[in-house]
Amino acid sequence: MTALPGYAELMALSHFSFQQGASSPEELVDRAAALGYQALALTDDCSVAGVVRAHAQARQHPGLQLLPGAVFALPPPEGEAADGLSPGWRMVVLPRHLMGWGQLCRCITLARAAAPKGQYRAAWPRPGSGTLSGCEVVLLPPRGPQVSLDAPESIAVCAFLKSAGALFDAENGSLWLGAVLHQQLDDDLWLMHLSHWSQASGLPLVALGGAVMHHRSRKPLHDVLTAIRLHRPVAQCGQALLPNAQAHLRTRLQLARVYPPELLAATLTLAGRCRFSLDELRYRYPRETVAPGETPAQTLARLAWAGAAWRYGDTEGALPPEVHAQLTHELALIAELGYEMYFLTVHDLVRFARSRDILCQGRGSAANSAVCYCLGITEVDPARATLLFERFISRERDEPPDIDVDFEHQRREEVIQYIYAKYGRDRAALAATVISYRPRSALRDVGRALGVDERLIHAFCKEHPGMYGRTLYPDRLAQVLGEVGVGTEPAPGRPTQALLDLWLSLAEQLMGFPRHLSQHVGGFVLTEGPLTRLVPIEPAAMDGRSIIQWDKDDLDAVGLMKVDVLAL
Repeated sequence: MTALPGYAELMALSHFSFQQGASSPEELVDRAAALGYQALALTDDCSVAGVVRAHAQARQHPGLQLLPGAVFALPPPEGEAADGLSPGWRMVVLPRHLMGWGQLCRCITLARAAAPKGQYRAAWPRPGSGTLSGCEVVLLPPRGPQVSLDAPESIAVCAFLKSAGALFDAENGSLWLGAVLHQQLDDDLWLMHLSHWSQASGLPLVALGGAVMHHRSRKPLHDVLTAIRLHRPVAQCGQALLPNAQAHLRTRLQLARVYPPELLAATLTLAGRCRFSLDELRYRYPRETVAPGETPAQTLARLAWAGAAWRYGDTEGALPPEVHAQLTHELALIAELGYEMYFLTVHDLVRFARSRDILCQGRGSAANSAVCYCLGITEVDPARATLLFERFISRERDEPPDIDVDFEHQRREEVIQYIYAKYGRDRAALAATVISYRPRSALRDVGRALGVDERLIHAFCKEHPGMYGRTLYPDRLAQVLGEVGVGTEPAPGRPTQALLDLWLSLAEQLMGFPRHLSQHVGGFVLTEGPLTRLVPIEPAAMDGRSIIQWDKDDLDAVGLMKVDVLAL
């Protein structure tokens, strides 16, 4: 029996490529591991919003290497060598190491900043810019009607690819030509063109699966997502729909029947060059709040003891012994765990607010901290209460502290703009919140995509709770049908039972899928160096705000800390 070829999937989109991917990052990782892939690249559309979840899931599969990356739709190439090229080029970017990851994040940030919220405008790298140094880049020419190899379009592609190395500062063969084959009628002809361009340009050819779902059974859901993205029913989407269900993670036997062996082997070569892991990210807190000539621990201790004198009076014996012991214990543990800068930053925000007469108050588990009380962050006196500091910070849990500070609602924006002014927009941004599909939104979007009567959609959605709903109630549909007067018997304008069943099934699948990224209510991420070395930043819907592409749970998973600037 012939052994199955080794394979690394170098292009897979999850549902964080909003309305383009029909599977979660976790589903893609699990499926790739089950198929025996050696590596899986998660390459969402100008986004790394799903890579932390994929990274966490990949830990359950030691034999699978996760390659964080992204794919970009590019404008028509410019320059003399690009004359005559069609639009529709794409590039897949996979970082080789930590520096390459920073370059990818910066590239995403620039593309997002150049377009309205939810969109992006990528640009071709400029010669000599080193924009994507440290990354493996795979170019994907647009696939249109095939013509002869000596046609002007084909000649233009050859000329452009020959000059492409200078565009990308290609080092050690880091630029590739990608082949995505989904068993269409002209696959052989397309592969012939790609092979010709590869030989003429010297760029190696590599196989990409171009997966947008983990299993072929998600094809109907992908059709619906396409219809939602295009704001039209599935029946009117035409060639915008995938022609078949081959854009899933295929078995290695299927891949061996579609791709030449050397293209499958090239996937392992490329994956072997990409050794970056999110475990390499190291968070460094900004040091603006540390006094000159002091360490963070020294500054925090000085402020805490000064605050204790302010709280209890600075005469000898004014500080209760139990408070002295508690303060000493907390300062030692904070220094041991390296959280001094977090406390100093929160103290600075509270200091600023009170200097402007902005009402503010710390709350939550931070009320168990004598340090927070002495810094003026909370108002729970440790001399009059039994504090459980380990509820707030614990050596055993090894979790970062979380100090919730509420600021006066009408003036909270002053505090937010103070943060931007102090740290700069390249070092400060809000965490994201993933807005996901709930029963009403899923029923509404799927129903419209399938052409369900709008009256029925509206009435059935009202049978479900709003934003806090998590469950569909199919048993209520029959009653709603009667009330609306639509009926279920086959007739013009009446939905068949098959259509109703499909509506409910696809809405159930869609629930929990992300719809878009919104901004956290006030969780700021601050860094010592450029934040874009760690995670991309993009504009928020609200003017003057920017968000990163990870939410609160993602931050916890990779060890980034946030400062909460909440509202009373």
